[in-house]
Amino acid sequence: MSKSVFDVVVVGAGIVGAATARQLAISRPALSIALIDKEAHVAGHQSGHNSGVIHAGIYYVPGSLKAKLCVQGIDLAYDYLNQKGIPHKKVGKLIVATDETKVKNLEVLFDRATKNGCRDIELVDAKRIKELEPLCRGIKAIWSPHTGIVDWGLVTKHYVNDFEASGGQLFLKHGLRKISHLADSGTHPVLIETDGSKAPKISCKHLITCTGVYSDRIAQLTGCDVLPKMVPIRGEYLKLKPHKSGMVKTNIYPVPDPRFPFLGVHFTPNMKGEILLGPNAVLAFSREGYKFFDFSPKDFIDAVSYSGIRKLMFKYFAFGFGQVYRSFVTRAQVKELQEFVPSLTVADVEAGPAGVRAQAIGANGDLIDDFIFDGGEGALGSRVLHVRNAPSPGATSSLAIAKMIVDQAADKFKL
Repeated sequence: MSKSVFDVVVVGAGIVGAATARQLAISRPALSIALIDKEAHVAGHQSGHNSGVIHAGIYYVPGSLKAKLCVQGIDLAYDYLNQKGIPHKKVGKLIVATDETKVKNLEVLFDRATKNGCRDIELVDAKRIKELEPLCRGIKAIWSPHTGIVDWGLVTKHYVNDFEASGGQLFLKHGLRKISHLADSGTHPVLIETDGSKAPKISCKHLITCTGVYSDRIAQLTGCDVLPKMVPIRGEYLKLKPHKSGMVKTNIYPVPDPRFPFLGVHFTPNMKGEILLGPNAVLAFSREGYKFFDFSPKDFIDAVSYSGIRKLMFKYFAFGFGQVYRSFVTRAQVKELQEFVPSLTVADVEAGPAGVRAQAIGANGDLIDDFIFDGGEGALGSRVLHVRNAPSPGATSSLAIAKMIVDQAADKFKL
């Protein structure tokens, strides 16, 4: 029978939860720690369904937590990947201005990246773009040589291996159902009820949750407000056919358009040797809706009944219609990609993977870009730390984010 009494339980074996459990086990070896997840394997969702980019920290507001954590995180990530011998590649990234109207925004982005301390970035001209990517068209670009690629699902598994090697205990197929405070239970008053057979009831002193797209629902189990609401946004990719994969060797990204909430289509190599094209961004009808027709009545009603998502859809109606259109019309997606690689044709591409992004949306319809921590009301509030939003680039920043969460937990729980 597995132990079912712990000092700390971490819920969610995605990359942020796994990194947090690992960091806690390493930095507080005297604590007994459990990591639980509802799936049969770790990294079952967003952490295992993404493009695999190691981001340099270019896009984020200077001085923001996102900027600091990403710039710290990329160095920590490369050190970890090298230490563990995890396959990865520094393939670089070009952020390309294809005409003069985009150059000003590109230069603003370069200034932002410089202030963030992104290493070795440079502005390059059309000639240098061609040297780096012969088929790419552009008049000016940011070149980021330290942007890379890795399998973040594999990295998550390594985090969990480290956690278990440090004495932590992993419970898979243990979906969280209820959180209670038992005043008469002594030193371990938090009772967690799961649907797992191994330890259906687990008692602990303190609880940390890192549950991604379900973070709003999990937080409500301890009396937290329904906001911020998590909305599932599916990103659908095309990919180059295998015999065309040599067309591109680095990441090719657009200059972000500040009028729109999502980045736009790009070219992304991955560790399988594929070149992913896209993604678009559409509302998923299920929080685990990796296919267009995946449908959960509960998740769908939860999303469309929320005023924040309706305001977002109204605000960006034309943009959103274009995203849905590209779900069905491959030619429309290819046309956008041809802005960067004119020689690309519909015959060069095929259907690719899809991922679901956990997007926090405020009641005003704006995307929430900040980290949000919560605890809830009453006696549980002092013993629970919910990570309600850990925004992209969560994978690149995961080791830095984990240190921040553990510091938060140590302060709150007096660990």
